[in-house]
Order: sequence, then C-alpha cells, then structure tokens
Amino acid sequence: MSATTPVVQGAPCWVSLITSDLRLSLDFYHALLGWEFRPAFHRKEYVVAYKDGEPVAGIGALARSMGFPVAWSPYFAVGSADKAADRIRERGATVAVGPISFGPGRVAWAADPMGAPFGIWEGYTEPEWPVRRGPGFPSWIELRTRDVFAATIFYSQVLGWDTEPPERCDVRYADEQVLVRIEGRTVGGLRGGALESAPDPRIRPRWHVYFCVGDVPAAAEHAAALGGEVVAPPEQSQHGWEATLRDSQGGLFTVTSEDH
Repeated sequence: MSATTPVVQGAPCWVSLITSDLRLSLDFYHALLGWEFRPAFHRKEYVVAYKDGEPVAGIGALARSMGFPVAWSPYFAVGSADKAADRIRERGATVAVGPISFGPGRVAWAADPMGAPFGIWEGYTEPEWPVRRGPGFPSWIELRTRDVFAATIFYSQVLGWDTEPPERCDVRYADEQVLVRIEGRTVGGLRGGALESAPDPRIRPRWHVYFCVGDVPAAAEHAAALGGEVVAPPEQSQHGWEATLRDSQGGLFTVTSEDH
C-alpha cells in the first residue's frame, strides 16, 4: 500500500491474507492466480502480490504470532486510525490489534459487532485500487451478515461514509443488498440473509474477497489439486460464474468470471 494520492474516506483500499505458512500460501496463489511476490515494509513475514507488475494484495504469516485465524480481509482508508479505532470500540465492536505503524502508514485489525473481521488503514494507497481489472485481480468485496442495515450504519459511522459528499461516496440499497460506490465505481456490497448463530465458521458473518479468473470451473479444479477445497462449486450468478474456495491453509475466497 504505497502510493501518492489519498483516497475517499472509507474506500476499500486493499485486501490482505493472514496465513500460517507463507511459503505454502505463495506457492498456492502463484499457481492459481499467477501472482508474483516481493518483500514489503522490511518485514520477512509480509509480502505484496503483483499481477502484470501491479500490486493487488498482501500476504502475511501473522496467524500464529497474533493468534488470528487464516483469512482474507478487506482494508478501508481512514484519515485517522486512532479515531476510527475509537469509533469501532464505542459501537460495541472489537479492535484486536493496533493501531500500529506498518510500512508507510498505520493499520488496525478489527471485527464488527457481528464478528466479521476487517482492517483500517491510515496513509496512502494505490490510486483507484485495484489498479487494473481482469484475471488475477481483486474484483469485489462483500459482507455477508445477519442484519445488513445495522451493519451499514456501523460501517458508515466508523469509516466516514456518511461524511463524504454523495459524488465521492454513495451508499444505497439495490438488488437486495447495500452497494457502496466510490467516485462512481461500485466497489463492494453488504448483504443480509439466513445466517444463524452456528459454530460452522463457513457461515458466520464475514467479508468475502472476490478475485477474477478466466475460467471458474478450471480454477476450482486447480485449487483442489493444489491442496485447497471447493466450498461452493461453480455456479452461474448475475455476475457470471462464481465458486467459493479455500486455499491450502484454509483461507476462504471467491473466484468469479467477471468484474462486478
């Protein structure tokens, strides 16, 4: 997350995988999505993934040292990580780590009141991240939660969606979900539904990160061959083909045939 221009308050600005074995994760995503990797921020346990020379995601072997589960999470840009962290706590949610200095900015890892993990980032990001669309690039983030309207109020207040002018940040209900638009681009959604209080982590409230691939059925088959798991088999949706997968360390993500 190194860049030269600030982004809209509350804009999704990055996705990162917290994993337990960095080498195995790099091998998996290199083979599946064609990513290359470079060390970042002078930390041996954290790398940035690149596709066609553009930064697309981070991967850090922090699960064991910080006691985190293996998971993909989105990060949202804020003007002050300290103030955002205070707002998170004031609204009954949890700040697990931070804010702490991390590379060229400050970061905190949190969970919303329903338990969905996310990150906040104070600093600069790649302009209009993700810089490019197409196979191997992040294409969408989506919160699946129990009460979509309560979640929308929480994130609006914590991230500042409700303080930005509508031409910069627009949050509206459409297509049975709340859509977040940043400077005219629809970048993510919040969706409610039949999520019960079950012990199965696959159906707990969480943010899902989507990556675009050229062939979803082939990607699902390849992921399984690489030691991953097909959680939801390929199926047609309004956005093309989709499949939900786990990587070789258990990280959950979705591949899709089209940019949202």
